[in-house]
Amino acid sequence: MAHLLSSILLAPLAGALVIGFTPKQSVRLIRHTAMATTFLVLTLVGLSLFQFRAEESGFQLVEKILWIPQFNVAYLLGVDGISMPMIFLTALISLLACAASSCIDERQKQYYVLFLLLETGMLGTFLALDLFLFYVFWEAVLVPMYFLIGIWGGERREYAALKFFLYTLAGSLFMLLGILAVYFASTPHTFSLLELNASGWSAAFQRTVFLAFFLGFAVKVPVWPFHTWLPDAHVEAPTPISVILAAVLLKMGTYGFLRFNYSLFPEAALWFQPAMILLGVIGIVYGGFVALAQTDFKKMVAYSSVSHMGFVLLGLGALNADGFRGAMLQMFNHGIITGGLFLLVGMLYARTHTRDMTAFGGLAAKMPVYAGWVIFFSMASLGLPGLSGFAGEFLILLGSFQHDKISTAVSCAGILLAAAYLLLMIQRIFHGPLNANWQKIGDITRSEIWVLVPLGVFIVLAGIYPNVLLRYMIPALGKALVQIGGTAA
Repeated sequence: MAHLLSSILLAPLAGALVIGFTPKQSVRLIRHTAMATTFLVLTLVGLSLFQFRAEESGFQLVEKILWIPQFNVAYLLGVDGISMPMIFLTALISLLACAASSCIDERQKQYYVLFLLLETGMLGTFLALDLFLFYVFWEAVLVPMYFLIGIWGGERREYAALKFFLYTLAGSLFMLLGILAVYFASTPHTFSLLELNASGWSAAFQRTVFLAFFLGFAVKVPVWPFHTWLPDAHVEAPTPISVILAAVLLKMGTYGFLRFNYSLFPEAALWFQPAMILLGVIGIVYGGFVALAQTDFKKMVAYSSVSHMGFVLLGLGALNADGFRGAMLQMFNHGIITGGLFLLVGMLYARTHTRDMTAFGGLAAKMPVYAGWVIFFSMASLGLPGLSGFAGEFLILLGSFQHDKISTAVSCAGILLAAAYLLLMIQRIFHGPLNANWQKIGDITRSEIWVLVPLGVFIVLAGIYPNVLLRYMIPALGKALVQIGGTAA
């Protein structure tokens, strides 16, 4: 247990190594090895949850080994109430996405190796407390994701993969400059979050480096107007990778805001507050209207992510307890809900080979179980009380209202737009006369249902009793607000 976080981080690497030495003809063995590895990671994360003390605000289970002594670079891992929910989300979504990867019918060996390398990069991003180590993991996510989209994606997969890679890499270069600036501004020079202190940095320095970090994270969220890579990547990516992209990769950006921008540059966070709120509101309204205009099922869900991540940005911009708690809760909720919606899109596409919602109609009569799951996840996405989406959005709007009532009022349009595009989707696919092409279509199978069940459990549990998640988040978020000087009450 002394090296539990390292075990979590290295387990996917070990699984990828085993698969690498497995003959490519042993497809069943390769899939079982990948499933066992992702299940092991989730088990280890569960053990870390048992050891994690929710009432403490600081970092726990810290591991440190000096890596590059000449530059004071350390292999430094740790978790707190901000990173722990994200690590659990990553492990859970990786397991379910791996289970849904049976749709991959070619080059399975390479696929699962890249899949496990991607999981390693995502976990390392949330575990790293050294800026240099964080950047290594952040960039490590790009390579497997590029190949997973570019090889196993749709017709325009090369274009989508390249666009994703270039956008994210460009933003990361600004962040790298910010990391180097922080290193040389610190005394003694260090990359460690445990040692960095902003007290000696001028307001001008904080604002400049805050912006550099912001550009790196904003592309990943994605914040408007850096969002244009997202619909292409989602539409062209295979279903399991779309799930990971929406559920985990987007959260790396908002996690970066909380972990680095707000903790390292408190004065700049207060200065940048109006811009954060404005960008959040634009994302909410813009994403909602564009989602409403879509006829492609997958693209509609992709643009809905722009709108929902705008709510997260609005909560972070509120700089108060309710806003922060709502933003953190919504980060987890969005991963669960939108991950489920992308799984459902993939299940329908596997049967019909089209995502055009106008090509369906009346499917509720032929696929009643599938229709029930789509409606359930849609209700959670639009914020129906009693489901997890409501709890997060309500806290965000409560926090935003305390700071800026006009922005809150405009943001409420996002809820109306979500209801419009989701209910329109339900009407187009499930109601009206049945398209003759789908007379023989079958309902979803028991194995597909089991992939959705864990997500449904969390949607209901977090909707009825949000404290099951908030109890881990509140102490760390309160500490972050005190550092910034926001309203911690």
